[in-house]
Amino acid sequence: MDRAKEEGLDLVEVAQNADPPVARIVDFKKLRYEEGKKEKPGKKGGRDLKELWLSPRIADHDLNVRLKRTAEFFRDGHKVKLSVKFKGREMAHPEFGHQLLQKAIAHFGDTIEVEREAKFEGRKLSVIIAKSKGGNKNAEDEDKQNNKQENEADGQGEANATQPTGSGDSQDSQE
Repeated sequence: MDRAKEEGLDLVEVAQNADPPVARIVDFKKLRYEEGKKEKPGKKGGRDLKELWLSPRIADHDLNVRLKRTAEFFRDGHKVKLSVKFKGREMAHPEFGHQLLQKAIAHFGDTIEVEREAKFEGRKLSVIIAKSKGGNKNAEDEDKQNNKQENEADGQGEANATQPTGSGDSQDSQE
């Protein structure tokens, strides 16, 4: 008892039914904190739900990038919350947000299941989706198809950008 007072700690009885009773010299507040920490179920580092923000006026390419990121989250085992954020007068047309979310859900087809239907939370329209139990192969095949289409589209855009227009060259040759 005197040793506990000298160290500024508490004498805590650990096993009162033992003969002789067992006690420890510890900081009681720290002991209670650690016990409370053990009792709470530990989170998995927030691995359950990921959120992606969309705009009701999002461009097709930007939407495809977000949906590609969503597919990556599905592969990692996450659920995804797609939220359409409305600003100012965009709130007058919530149907644009509903159409966008339906387009996103249709993009994945049968590979996902909707856990929570589209619902307004203030100025955000959100839906929670998760990978369906049997949709592993289809999601990977669809991702490969999307990557091929994007690569082909990128290659065509670069080819068009490198072709001369002829407007600047013709004037120089006439002078």
